[in-house]
Amino acid sequence: MLRKTLIAVAILAGAAQPLLAAETASDPKADFKAFRDYFTNRFPKVALDDFVNGPYSMDEGLRKQWKAIDEFPPYDFVVDKGKQMFATPFKNGKTYGDCFANKGIGVRQDYPKFDAKTGQVITLDVALNQCREANGEKPFDYSKDDMAALTAYMAFTSRGKPMNIAIPNDPRALAAYTKGKEYFYTRRGQLNFSCASCHVQNPGNHIRTEVLAPALGIMNAMPIYRSTWGGMGTVSRRLQSCNSQVGGVPLPGESEEYRDVEYYLSYMANGLPISGPGTRP
Repeated sequence: MLRKTLIAVAILAGAAQPLLAAETASDPKADFKAFRDYFTNRFPKVALDDFVNGPYSMDEGLRKQWKAIDEFPPYDFVVDKGKQMFATPFKNGKTYGDCFANKGIGVRQDYPKFDAKTGQVITLDVALNQCREANGEKPFDYSKDDMAALTAYMAFTSRGKPMNIAIPNDPRALAAYTKGKEYFYTRRGQLNFSCASCHVQNPGNHIRTEVLAPALGIMNAMPIYRSTWGGMGTVSRRLQSCNSQVGGVPLPGESEEYRDVEYYLSYMANGLPISGPGTRP
């Protein structure tokens, strides 16, 4: 049944063709304007900052359920765990705060970053594992559990701060951005879907009981607690889940492709507030 529903969604794919055409060039500023204009013109009743609330900005009934649930958020215990972990010293006496600007508080909106030394995109998740390894600790799994708890806490300390992603004047940074954009619009898997098939062409439409979220602001709510998971998941977990749902092959957590697509989508959300950690069905 889910496969039939996904195929039906694919039939609705024509609506975003002007945006897809605009996205062929590697001009971040032009892409940003086309992306923002597409969503604000298609959904004129949705306040710009409300796009970060994903499906809850698209469906009034779902929004009422979300507000009721958010009075006692299911991710509260995860944020508390992350806060405790963040403050607990490593064996050498240092903490996560020693690895970040402002001691790691209120910095979520600045990630992912392009690192000139490695020539690659560094997400918050990667930065946390780099911090652990630099202090003699083993890295965490990138999909859930401890990593999700840490990023949930750090997102919570940045709530309301505008996304602030820079693409420096470095051809490698532009290349990473471009690869992320290409990954987002490239079809894959048995269903021949791209990320855009759902999140650009069909936001607000249903796949069974799930309302598809708009791509605009989708990273601002990460990490997310999903009832279908029964727990919190990171950006990598969400991308891996999407790959699996369309019959594709999930990539390793924080692979270069996943980091680049996060870079692209986060840049598209510049100026929109951090709302994570979030909840989704």
